[in-house]
Amino acid sequence: MASLQEPWLLENGNLKGSSKEIRHARTAHNMSSSSLRKKSDLTLVSKVRCGMLRHLLTNLQEVILGTKLTVLFPAIPLAIAAECYGFGRPWVFALSLLGLTPLAERVSFLTEQIAYYTGPTVGGLLNATCGNATELIIAIFALWQHKIQVVKYSLLGSILSNLLLVLGTSLFCGGIANLGKEQKYDRRQADVNALLLLLALLCHMLPLLFRISAASVSLTEVPILQLSRVSSIIMLLAYITYIIFQLVTHRQLFEAQEESVEDGDDVLSEETPVIGFWSGIVWLVGMTAVIALLSEYVVGTIEDASESWGLSVSFISIILLPIVGNAAEHAGAVIFAFKNKLDISLGVALGSATQIAMFVVPLCVIVAWILGIEMDLNFNLLETGALTLSIITTAFTLQDGTSHYLKGLALLLCYVVIGACFFLNKTPLNHGNVIDLGVKSAAGSVIAA
Repeated sequence: MASLQEPWLLENGNLKGSSKEIRHARTAHNMSSSSLRKKSDLTLVSKVRCGMLRHLLTNLQEVILGTKLTVLFPAIPLAIAAECYGFGRPWVFALSLLGLTPLAERVSFLTEQIAYYTGPTVGGLLNATCGNATELIIAIFALWQHKIQVVKYSLLGSILSNLLLVLGTSLFCGGIANLGKEQKYDRRQADVNALLLLLALLCHMLPLLFRISAASVSLTEVPILQLSRVSSIIMLLAYITYIIFQLVTHRQLFEAQEESVEDGDDVLSEETPVIGFWSGIVWLVGMTAVIALLSEYVVGTIEDASESWGLSVSFISIILLPIVGNAAEHAGAVIFAFKNKLDISLGVALGSATQIAMFVVPLCVIVAWILGIEMDLNFNLLETGALTLSIITTAFTLQDGTSHYLKGLALLLCYVVIGACFFLNKTPLNHGNVIDLGVKSAAGSVIAA
């Protein structure tokens, strides 16, 4: 690792905060991603005499080659070439999806590097905002193309994969790898996240119940849209309060996961930045631009991939997109579970699910409102039912503060069943909820009789 005496590491002056404070700016998301990083050997680079060239090569080595996912970077130019030269649309979709995997991990790395210079509070806010940047960008592009169902499916899939797949795999693998040890975690963090997830669930269920209980669907469209927008504002205010709770007033509740990693792990022992502040900003902007480009490809080709592969758009959006797009974060959570550090694994799974449910989803509703697009929080009966059971199952699983492999297996099996459900569900995009319409028809028949 380059030392702090190198001039490019002091582009913005001195570092802010002590090493302990800087560690507090790191979220479980950062710690999870750091397990996929590798130390760079700068021996050859340090021999370059030209300062600017040495600076550029150092940045390239740290940002591009400083991850175990470097092998996936070629998918990015291949996706661009496939789009420019008119290759098969499913190929564009698959290559873009693969290219998003290392980019998501690198965004986490860059926000952590910038946090070294901004201090723990600003760094924590930056990490909280950029933690699910990929999902947010994909959702915004889908909104821009008026693919509201793709937005809902992809965000729902991210929540389900975090609660059932990531958490389930972490608890299962951690339980198998530590059969002779008692696995414990801090219940207080899990309780906070579960409470916010239940609040988000309430905001999703009320529009659905509103529509089911009404005599006519047409009479509920405007009230449901208004209710969804008000609920979204409330959810965003609750999320802001949660950030203040996490970073300021009750920081001690979230320090356990940081203390648990201070036992000599190489991937987490780095307490100094490896790139400068302005370099981090430039790389972050560049990575975000590439994510935006690939996200546009993903949204634009998802229906072609669905038709070519014989899979429904709902299955691709709810199951495949979250699994591939967040593979780096998910793998990191499982790695820490193997090391019996469940606080970090839970922080990744629950923290990411909470951020999507309480920040990304309501933000998409507000952005759609600004763009003049009517997006509400009614995710239809089947989708909302899956979300409800997932949140309740997860809350019950984490209520006692201990874990074993059977809990993880149960969550994984829930995910498999839900995946099978959406695999068999062939409802096309922008199609009314068949079950919901069935309720209406039945209600109409009773009235007529």
